[in-house]
Amino acid sequence: MKIFADLHIHSKYSRATSDRMDIEHIARYGAIKGLNLIGTGDFTHPKWLEELKELLIGDGIYAFNGMNFVLTAEVSNIYSTPGGVKKIHHVLIAPDFEVVEQINEHLSKRGNLLADGRPTFGKYPSPEFVEDIVSISKDVLIIPAHIWTPWFSLFGAESGFDSISECYGDQLKHIHALETGLSSDPPMNWRLSQLDGFTLVSNSDSHSPWPLRIGRECNVFDIDLDYGSLIRAIKTREGFLSTVETDPLYGKYHWDGHRNCGIAMSPKSSIKNNNLCPKCGRKLTIGVEHRVELLADRDEGFIMEGAPDFIKLLPLKEIIAAILQMGVSTASVNNVYRKLTSEFGTEFKVLLEAPESSLLKVAKPELVDAILSVRNQKVEVEPGYDGVYGKPIFRKKQRDLSSFF
Repeated sequence: MKIFADLHIHSKYSRATSDRMDIEHIARYGAIKGLNLIGTGDFTHPKWLEELKELLIGDGIYAFNGMNFVLTAEVSNIYSTPGGVKKIHHVLIAPDFEVVEQINEHLSKRGNLLADGRPTFGKYPSPEFVEDIVSISKDVLIIPAHIWTPWFSLFGAESGFDSISECYGDQLKHIHALETGLSSDPPMNWRLSQLDGFTLVSNSDSHSPWPLRIGRECNVFDIDLDYGSLIRAIKTREGFLSTVETDPLYGKYHWDGHRNCGIAMSPKSSIKNNNLCPKCGRKLTIGVEHRVELLADRDEGFIMEGAPDFIKLLPLKEIIAAILQMGVSTASVNNVYRKLTSEFGTEFKVLLEAPESSLLKVAKPELVDAILSVRNQKVEVEPGYDGVYGKPIFRKKQRDLSSFF
């Protein structure tokens, strides 16, 4: 069974998250995207956990209104080391509510679980955290989240380590997968030989249910839909077909930059400028590409033999908005999006499967050309930096775009 799975999202109980991040809207918009399986997010939050128990039906893999869910959460670990303060996020995937209750009971002694859907635990080093969670259940999967993000990650420029073994020590044996994040893709991670033994997963980390965010990155499996098969596929890569990736330049931390000054710089340019903003002279936020270059021990272009495939896409709403030259949340963009997804079933079918001839029966050639350009990876992207998302660039002149249908 082919499964599109987004295993890292958040609920309405996380900070800076839409109040529509409830099970009903997550299931609805996930289905429009083309997902078959979604992580619940935030099972550490008592109120969200109550809702999950009330609404979800199943065991290991749960269901609501035709969408499948697996119990997940993200936690933040902050602690001091001889190399400085480290700030790392971890995604947890749990087998059932009983194990979740045990995890929450343990974590409640470390911090306030009601404060945020993504709780923060101070003075809780990664090795100790991993050891404690695994002691509760060996069936829990622990995944370092968005490992290159500057501020809260394994390899972050501002608070991370230079090696994964340095972070986890003798508990590294319990880490089987790494989440690459929006600003990196598999080829960038293949350049680090220290990551060879880990499965690279991709997820949206969505804070909003609408289809621009949810499922923008996900994993594609060919497995039976049960918890054991899912975890086995992630650990062994058997049945792990591919990941869906946004172009890493689209990620909001790909290049170095300074958002307040509107400055984006390639690693080479920022190094020449001593990593300082040429406008205000302050330190640049060092992006993912820069960190990869610093830590890589392989040349760009290295291909990992036997690694799962990957598909590089952009969210359909971003494509429509770029062609219409309007905001992604405008009524015109939403109308075009609904028309296309209604006609072909899901966003992924529009982006990956719909024949050009069928698309042309529904949409004007300008939009069809853009969709096919994304499908064939022929789109330039203006790099994201310092919290600013990248922007797709469609070179062909577009005119007469007041209506697509």
